[in-house]
Amino acid sequence: MRQGLGSRHLFVSAALVGLVCAGVPVQGRAAPGGEVILPRPPQPFAGKIGPTAAESVPAPAEMVKAPAGAPNVLLVLTDDVGFGASSTFGGPIPTPNLDKLAARGLKYNRFHTTAMCSPTRAALLTGRNSHVVGTGAITDFAMGFPGYNGVIPKSAATVAETLRLNGYNTAMFGKHHNVQPGAASRAGPFDQWPTGLGFEYFYGFVGGETNQFTPSLYRGTTPVHGAKDEVLDKMLVDDALDWIHNQQAADSDKPFFIYFAPGSAHAPHQAPADWIAKFKGKFDQGWDQVRTETLAREKRIGVVPGNTALTPRPDYIPAWSSLTPARRQISARMMEVYAGMLAYQDAQFGRLIDELERMGKFDNTLVIFIEGDNGGSAEAGVDGDVNMIGTFFNGVKESDEELLARLDELGGPRSNENYPAGWAWAVDAPFQWTKTYASHLGGTRNGLVISWPDHIRERGLRTQFHHVVDIAPTILEAAGLPQPDVVDGAQQRPMDGVAMGYTFADARAAGQRHTQYFELIGNRGIYHDGWWAGTTPQNVGYKRKGTPIADWPWELYNLDKDFSQSRDLAGTYPQKLAEMKALFATEAARNNVFPVDDQVNKRAAAVMGAAKPKSSYVYWGKNISIPSDYAPRLAGSFTVTADIQTASGAQDGVLAALGGHFGGWSFYLKDGHPTVTMAGSTQADRVFRVAGRDSIPAGAAVVRYDFAADKGPGSGGVMRISVNDREVASGRIEQALVMPTEVTDTFDIGLDAGTPVTDDYAAHGEFKGEIRKLEITPHPTGAAQ
Repeated sequence: MRQGLGSRHLFVSAALVGLVCAGVPVQGRAAPGGEVILPRPPQPFAGKIGPTAAESVPAPAEMVKAPAGAPNVLLVLTDDVGFGASSTFGGPIPTPNLDKLAARGLKYNRFHTTAMCSPTRAALLTGRNSHVVGTGAITDFAMGFPGYNGVIPKSAATVAETLRLNGYNTAMFGKHHNVQPGAASRAGPFDQWPTGLGFEYFYGFVGGETNQFTPSLYRGTTPVHGAKDEVLDKMLVDDALDWIHNQQAADSDKPFFIYFAPGSAHAPHQAPADWIAKFKGKFDQGWDQVRTETLAREKRIGVVPGNTALTPRPDYIPAWSSLTPARRQISARMMEVYAGMLAYQDAQFGRLIDELERMGKFDNTLVIFIEGDNGGSAEAGVDGDVNMIGTFFNGVKESDEELLARLDELGGPRSNENYPAGWAWAVDAPFQWTKTYASHLGGTRNGLVISWPDHIRERGLRTQFHHVVDIAPTILEAAGLPQPDVVDGAQQRPMDGVAMGYTFADARAAGQRHTQYFELIGNRGIYHDGWWAGTTPQNVGYKRKGTPIADWPWELYNLDKDFSQSRDLAGTYPQKLAEMKALFATEAARNNVFPVDDQVNKRAAAVMGAAKPKSSYVYWGKNISIPSDYAPRLAGSFTVTADIQTASGAQDGVLAALGGHFGGWSFYLKDGHPTVTMAGSTQADRVFRVAGRDSIPAGAAVVRYDFAADKGPGSGGVMRISVNDREVASGRIEQALVMPTEVTDTFDIGLDAGTPVTDDYAAHGEFKGEIRKLEITPHPTGAAQ
């Protein structure tokens, strides 16, 4: 059954009739019998044209306006927050502002995401299933198949585009992880950026994550390099408030749509020190006990049924009691950081709501708050990590002794952490598994709060089964707008979502979503009328067990009687399981899910290799930033040659930099001395620095850095620095960087954007001179001269 298709035309007709009867002009509707077309086709001139102005009647062109009384819309999506994390849904982390919003609206306890970032966001904005819009996994895992190419097609216009073409102002703040591989640069293409998907304004970051203290930000499609001594979540709210004030000053009657996606609480887990301190000692009891306490609270506040069972701990996660005292202390601190981050995000969200109230705009604002785009992230493994990608690619491993010595740094600017898998499992209470496991509710069940005081007067819990694809049609329904048939000349695929407005006034209304499939990197699930079938996870994290996709076992649950998926009924009802598996196959075929593939490493490597290596890389001028995946890798032997011009006393700054202080290279002038720093991690014994004996002369100069690796990528080697063909320094650099740690860190010319590689320069280390040309030439191993 195709969700929403049977009801869609009824909804469009009913919406049109209602609007026409109310005397509201319907934007984008062609003549009777035609299509819903956006932008609205040119209208015939309604005046009169005569030989002279005196004989003519003007009819000014009218701007498209939203339906009278259309609400403002504030759509909020947090990141990597499990169902049992926030206090609103019984979790251990206080979120008083979300609590307050829920008290004035509705809570949904059977709402679902896709189990991962990019797919959830694509489905949210388009109202179509994630594979239908080319986003069956994060864009970093894109493949050359329709369901996985990382590109939202023109046949699936976003809700932002539809609202914009119907008279709304639209803006997005925060995380956008829906740009196809290789397109997050000044060369574009920009059709998948927020400004290409219907948002008139964008301020945020492009990619899976960014640093809270030194974020890599864009305004529109232009990088923002100016440093601010603030945390990202506050910066985003500040900018959103500024945008609202300006938009309302220009036209206080024009409705707005804001998509606020802060990126919290995705790794790196970071927060202001005073917010982390609020949770000192709050998690010393460990993840097993926290899950038990959370379920008790969930039952007490009624977000789960009283007979809900707590599902068991997965075998790969150790019991808290089995950890050493040192590891307990480190792990508890990591959870304190996560709690501080989520609580701080809630405080910033509260500022946004408070200002809407102060301005008198809150009551006619439809606020949709989705607490998490998937379950908690177990991607850092059983121990957690303070340099996740560095550990995986660069061989970084910090001992318990090192971490204990740096305990107070965790969560600060010098930390790039993600907590242990046990905490991800804990914040998904009472469900099984975590982020990436689309086969189980721990990956897909997220809390939802909806508030709209002028129209939602009921309060309390809603238990109808819904999915993230249902949000876009819900917004259009609330705005009194039909789903368009044609947008910018592209015939639209009907939305898969079901509008949720039927639940607003009736807690007992029969659910209108009967079927929903789930799939993510091999993990599969299918829901149908209270039943759920899903595959048994075969891979822990991104390590493949090698079980053929067709041989993965399946489990079966009756969710109407078993809220937490605690009783597998596959052996009891084999015929029912067979029916559910057949239904999955049907839905998968219809939604571009095939081919199902769990080869994460292969997929990631294909994307990383999308930019073919060059024999040389040439850059002209400074203030250049490009994505690291389209930059020189600097992973073996290479030469960096900088043709520069400086003035006396103005000879400092970065010539080129890749990555940041968690993992990166920087080539720069310090007090006029040509210098290079390679940070393999934040550990002192992984940071290597070679500096020239003399300062460069003022005027024209050619500075050259030659690195000859002993073996291949990641090995040590000799770095030589020369100025105007005269060697001024040489030294060893051991265990060189394989790839940068922070995924949004860029390769920069004339500055070090994002997190700086070294403290040898302040802020971004902008070069004070002129860079006429900078060239990087990779060499065969050991061939640098």
